[in-house]
Amino acid sequence: MNKKFYTFVALLAATFAGIIPAMGQQLGPVTDAIYMGAGYKNEVYYSMAAGNMGAVDRSQWDIAFRANWMSASILTNDGAGVELYSYPKATFAGWATVDTAGIYSWKNMVNSTTDWEEGAFCRNQKGHPDYGWGKYNSVNHDVIGDSLFIIKLRDGSFRKLWIVRKYSTLNTYEFRYANLDGSSDTTISLDCTPYAAKNFIGFSITANQLVNFEPVDSPQWDILFTKYMYTYPATSPNPGVLYAVTGVLSNYKVKVKKFEHVPLNYIMTAPQTMDSTRSPIGYDWKIYAGSYKVIDSLVYFVQDEGGKINKLVFKEFTGSSTGRIVLQKEVISFTGIDEIAKSGFNAAVYPNPVNNVMNLVINPGKSRTALVSLLDLSGRIILNQRYDLQAEELSTLKIPVSGLPSGLYLIKIRAGSNVISRKVVVNN
Repeated sequence: MNKKFYTFVALLAATFAGIIPAMGQQLGPVTDAIYMGAGYKNEVYYSMAAGNMGAVDRSQWDIAFRANWMSASILTNDGAGVELYSYPKATFAGWATVDTAGIYSWKNMVNSTTDWEEGAFCRNQKGHPDYGWGKYNSVNHDVIGDSLFIIKLRDGSFRKLWIVRKYSTLNTYEFRYANLDGSSDTTISLDCTPYAAKNFIGFSITANQLVNFEPVDSPQWDILFTKYMYTYPATSPNPGVLYAVTGVLSNYKVKVKKFEHVPLNYIMTAPQTMDSTRSPIGYDWKIYAGSYKVIDSLVYFVQDEGGKINKLVFKEFTGSSTGRIVLQKEVISFTGIDEIAKSGFNAAVYPNPVNNVMNLVINPGKSRTALVSLLDLSGRIILNQRYDLQAEELSTLKIPVSGLPSGLYLIKIRAGSNVISRKVVVNN
């Protein structure tokens, strides 16, 4: 053996040695459990990479303001029983003379099922410059409140409420609320700037105080286990009907692809458009038939805040006794499926560890061929084969490994002048 070969083997061994301690965390399926508590009291913020980022009692706040200065979205805590009604008899000018006769015939304004930017206060929006609770002023860039609302709080009491203004350059909301008879009239100035790293900052009208309910900054969590109001779509048997559900919401920038009626070992092998809306995972991964059961032919692929794809399968749901949810997740390290043309050359082994057949998911970038080499820890080449592929598209190469001893291997992929390597555990 020559000096260059010894150098290669030393580098290869060092590479493997460096990744061995982390392999238990990075390779293969991981089973995890989260607890929402009895009656789903808590909502749980979850990172696909790091797990549970915090369980928070949802019954702390009534309304929440988007902390991003470019947004005018305002939520209600509809999962905790807060109800919002747009006052149909007058604009904010009717503040002194509100009349709630017939309130339950008015439309209950709930947060959009699909879009965080359509909080309950924004559901009457007509598009820029109309944001539902107010209109954008092109001179000073503020949103000026022009609507009056009646809100039913978590304790069942009612208030009249007016979102007076968003001072956009200050990222500050001014809002006013009072009892229906005008007593306890209160005006609040809420500065969102200190909370700009969060998605929303909450406010408890009953306690007259700000509530910083997100346990971590926005980039640190991917999905939220919570209760929320679901609006049945127009295509359902119950169009427009509202129903309180327990399910999963996605963070901003997180994308999901759902596959139904597939085996749990299903592999995503073709380019897919992923769903970046608020609830593509949602609530219907479980059914109730005397007791709760998860649907065993449902697989989700989740592109997290870091851009990695994770396979997600639900394994158990106990219901309201403990709110326990068991899931299984697995990292797939290639770039987002719907960003293939932008990402260029990339590849991943899926699943990892492998047995019998290795699935090499590869996007060759602009190249139409790829040279695939599989090496053992000594540097011995076990496979060296060229494959014809479609440029800028995902392909799955099935490489048999049934005859290989269990252990650690390196797979190298060359496409054009580009080379990348991936670590593989064979478990035969």
